[in-house]
Formats: sequence, C-alpha cells, structure tokens
Amino acid sequence: MSEEAEAIATFGYELGLLKRVRRTGWWHAGVRDPESVAEHTTRTAQLAALIAAEEGADPARAAFLALWHDTQETRTGDLPHTATAYLTKPDPRQITADQTAQLPDPAREAVRSAVDEYEARQTLDAICARDADKLEMLLQAVEYREIGVQRVEGWIESAQKELKTETGRRIAEAATALSPLSWRHR
Repeated sequence: MSEEAEAIATFGYELGLLKRVRRTGWWHAGVRDPESVAEHTTRTAQLAALIAAEEGADPARAAFLALWHDTQETRTGDLPHTATAYLTKPDPRQITADQTAQLPDPAREAVRSAVDEYEARQTLDAICARDADKLEMLLQAVEYREIGVQRVEGWIESAQKELKTETGRRIAEAATALSPLSWRHR
C-alpha cells in the first residue's frame, strides 16, 4: 500500500469524527441533540456557493473554503463561545498543519491554503464562506425556534451582526421572516 494513500485514508477516518462531534453551543439553549459539525459544514458549504454566486465570487472556491472551516474540531471538539474566557482559542492553521503533516504535498497544500484563506478573510471567496458559516447558524437557530427551543435569539442576532456581504444580510432578513417549511409551498 502506498504511503500517500494510507495518509489520505487515515485523514479520512479522522474527518469522520466530524459526523459525531456535536455543535455544543446549542446545549446552552436546551437542544438535546444538536446537529453535528459535519451537518453544519455541509449546509455551510452549500450556502457559501450560493452567496458567492450572487456576490460575483467563485462558488466552488467559497464552498471549498467552507468545507474545511471546522475540520480542526476533530482535535478540539466544538468549543462554545463561553469557553473563550477560560481557554486560548486554538489556532486553526496550526491544527490543520498537524492534521495534514503526513498527506502528500498536493493534498496537504490544498487543505492548508483553504484554511489559511478562510482564516485571513481577505478574499471575497473567504468572506462569502464566513458569511455562510454565520448564516447557517442563523438558519439552524430559526429551525430550533420553530420546534420550541426558546433561547435562540442571541444566535440570530449574533449572526446578523457578523454578516459582511449584502447577499448574506438579505438572506438573513428573509430567513428570519420565513418559516423553515416555506420551501414546501413554492
């Protein structure tokens, strides 16, 4: 078996943990079984592509950046914002460097450059991906509110404040006015 294939397979197993890592901040709101990081990441990448298309950015690149934005949580878990008063936020670039150290050069550089671009938030693709992350949280909060979770307004307000693109702000405004089941009536 080739070392390159073994390294990619090993990293693939590590990435599988994201299907089991829960988005822990929702426990504070009373959600018993919050979505996984992988579930959050899927919709974030999809939204990043849509926002990027509307903003004139590269949808594929924005989705790719979003795809890697939380992969470090295989090593740290999902740290809620309340942990920041007690912990130094781990550097996603350092965790990614550790995670990808054994990957073949092309794969390693693809992941590291995506995380670096996302974290720097200097390109329109990265801004769209970050907006998608916040917008996904807002959509999830509205969905939880619809099923009776009471304490989600802070997540909605926080997401709205952090949106940078006009498209992201317009989607957030629409999302807070619509039912999560509105798609059934179109």
